[in-house]
Amino acid sequence: MSGASLKLDLRRLGNGVMLPVRLTPKSSRDEILGVEEFDGSAVLKARVRALPEDGRANQALERLVARWLKVPPSSVSVAQGGKSRTKQVLIEGDVDALGRLIEARLAALAG
Repeated sequence: MSGASLKLDLRRLGNGVMLPVRLTPKSSRDEILGVEEFDGSAVLKARVRALPEDGRANQALERLVARWLKVPPSSVSVAQGGKSRTKQVLIEGDVDALGRLIEARLAALAG
C-alpha cells in the first residue's frame, strides 16, 4: 500500500503528539521516507546511519525527526520501543500546530 493512501495514526496527548515510527538503523543515510503499513497500522518510515547500540539509533532518530519538523531537538524523545524497530516518538508542543506540521511535511514527501 502506498504512503499517499495511508493516514498516519497520531496520538494527541496533553503535552504533544505521539508519532508511530518504524526505524531502520545502519542505513546509508538519515532520512524520513514517508508512511507505510506495518503490523496493521500506518507508521512513519525512517532510516538512520547510526548503529542500534547504546541508544545511538534512537538518538539519531530524535535528531532526524526534530530536523524534519524544524522543532527543538529537546522536544523530541523516543517514548516507547527503545529496543524495537517500531517506536513511539513523543514530540512536545502545541498539539494542533504539530498535527498540521506533520501533515504538511508528509504531503511534501508524497508530492
